[in-house]
Order: sequence, then C-alpha cells, then structure tokens
Amino acid sequence: MTDSPVDMHVPGFGHGLGEALLIEWVAAVGDRVEQGDVIAVVETDKAGTEIVAERGGRVTDHSATVGTILKSGDVLYRLAADRPTDAPRSTDPVT
Repeated sequence: MTDSPVDMHVPGFGHGLGEALLIEWVAAVGDRVEQGDVIAVVETDKAGTEIVAERGGRVTDHSATVGTILKSGDVLYRLAADRPTDAPRSTDPVT
C-alpha cells in the first residue's frame, strides 16, 4: 500500500559544493526501490556520487533529465512511499 507521491530532494554534497551534474538515472519511473537503493548518479567538481533512496516506495516521476545541473535542495524525483505495515498476524489458531 502506498501514500500519495512525495517530493524527494537533492541532498547536500558537502565541502562547499552546492551543485552537481546528473549523469545517470539508475531507478526508472515505475521502479520499486528500498531505502538505500541507488536512485541516480551525479558528478561534482570533485567526484561521482550516488544518490540513494531515503525510504522505500515506487518512483513516480523524475524531475530532471540527464545533463541537468542540480542544486542541493532541488526536487529530484517523486516517490509513492511505502506506508508502515501493521504487525504481522499469526496464522496459528487460538486455543
């Protein structure tokens, strides 16, 4: 079960770097991702960096195309995030 899509933002790159070049989408629109999965690859002045999912869900939209300069805080993609599930129910009969 998923909630309404939420905007996921470009993280800070550290070391005074405020922008990066989007060089690859790893997760396509429609792909299901888990927390920690690589979503995209960007390149700063210093190095290539993987952007990972902050939570699990289904990618519903990319907000930038490959070759776009991204700034920290920009919307990068939309995610229909997983809702927390209820505690598992026992299948054992109660006696």
